[in-house]
Amino acid sequence: MSKPSKPSKLSKAKGFRKSRTGTYLSIGTTLFGAVSVVKQARKARFEKDTLQLVDAVVSAAAIATGIALLVRELRRAADGDILAD
Repeated sequence: MSKPSKPSKLSKAKGFRKSRTGTYLSIGTTLFGAVSVVKQARKARFEKDTLQLVDAVVSAAAIATGIALLVRELRRAADGDILAD
């Protein structure tokens, strides 16, 4: 007889990513990344570097979109509708 297999570390990590705690952690790390974008934008404005400023704006838009997706995931988890699209 074979023993039932344990879930692998990778599958546990994937499960954590979809958990409420994992989602909050993702929001926190994303917001932490926003700090560097703000610093980049300030430096670009001070140096009058348009290209760096555009890069900071695009990065900020990506961060905002990422947070919006994570908040949507939290709302779906609260509704119990994880599998809906």
